[in-house]
Amino acid sequence: MKKIIFALALVCSLQLAYAQKPDAEIQKAVDKALAASQDAKKGAKPATWVKLAEAYMKAYANPTANITPGIDKNTFGMMNKEKPVSVSSVELGDQTFEKWELSHVDVYFNASGVLTVVDITKPSVEGDILGEAAKAYAKAFELGAKDKDIAPKMKEIAEAYYNDGFTAYQLGNMAKASDCFKGAFEVSCTAPSTEVNNDAAYNAAFTAMQVKDYDRANAYYTKCVENGFFSDGNVYANLSECALAQADTVSAKNYLATGLTAYPDNAAILTNLINLYLQTNEDPAKIVELLDEAKKAMPDNPSLYYVEGNIYTGIKDYEKAIAAYDKGLEINDKYDMCYYGKANVALKKGEDLVDQMNALDVREWKKYDELAAQLTEVYASAIEPFEKCYEVSEIPEVKAAAADFLKRLNFQLRNTDPKYQEAYEKWNAIVGATE
Repeated sequence: MKKIIFALALVCSLQLAYAQKPDAEIQKAVDKALAASQDAKKGAKPATWVKLAEAYMKAYANPTANITPGIDKNTFGMMNKEKPVSVSSVELGDQTFEKWELSHVDVYFNASGVLTVVDITKPSVEGDILGEAAKAYAKAFELGAKDKDIAPKMKEIAEAYYNDGFTAYQLGNMAKASDCFKGAFEVSCTAPSTEVNNDAAYNAAFTAMQVKDYDRANAYYTKCVENGFFSDGNVYANLSECALAQADTVSAKNYLATGLTAYPDNAAILTNLINLYLQTNEDPAKIVELLDEAKKAMPDNPSLYYVEGNIYTGIKDYEKAIAAYDKGLEINDKYDMCYYGKANVALKKGEDLVDQMNALDVREWKKYDELAAQLTEVYASAIEPFEKCYEVSEIPEVKAAAADFLKRLNFQLRNTDPKYQEAYEKWNAIVGATE
């Protein structure tokens, strides 16, 4: 999985109903509450720590007071008395936004003029405000505050961290995103919190990988494993990448072996495992041995033979690849991916032939013609399995891919037989109808 998990839509869930106050006033309130918490007598009371947490949360919310994502640009302009320092057009992902820079925040309007992203650039109080609020609430609970009063507050803080992490991710600030997701996870694990946010742990690790902080990435992917959260096997694939980045091939192999047994359909695990064995010049048969163990536990799972076929395809042992795909189809003759795999073998053979043709000297035209004739046969052999794949598959993306290949193959073969021209027109219409 090459993106974060976004499971929450909690835009400004901590918005408070008051106008933005001067930073000095907010800082003064925090300082007063902090001083009370350090007093021996007052600091022994849970209410003191609750007030400190509330002061921090007001400080956190102050820069975005009266800023509500979802409103249109004109309404925002009328409601907000502050004029933007600058207005510019920026690209976030594959979308264009209009960015307004204000004194404490940057706001982003999408192509429809709707306020979508709010980024605090100047907090009213310096430091990790959410972290300090969480510590204060945790201290209040330790001193006797009721969990029914504190747990919802901790959840709000975890959600605020998570939203800030997603905003930072959108803006391309992976280091900040990782810090925020880390905060979300840690707060969700702090008593009296009851809902551990494993998505946040995964995202903290994933964004840490983007800035090559492999120690943190490994730590938080490991927390995912400890909590039984595997993201359909992607955690194992990503752990292997962390290990390889730190030149630990043994750990990488172990992660992938474990992941392959539990998630034989995970493409990232398979790809990483094949690449690892090819890079280290080890026998890919070792991967097949792992698959054999999985087959003993799941003898009726055709996907294991699909994986095996892909392994042999990757090392260009095409006969064994076809044999593996056929074995999968013996178990389930409607398993689309084994048909897809068989067709892909033909395409790989075609790539090999094209490479040979391109390497020939111009005078070797007879050899070129021989290879061209073989290429025609190979392309023709891919049509039937792609047709079967399209016929049996219930997955729109797989059907679309098969249809697109059928369109291209029949176009390539259209001058060799009128039936291919007719088939091309059929598949071209099907592909066009789904675009």
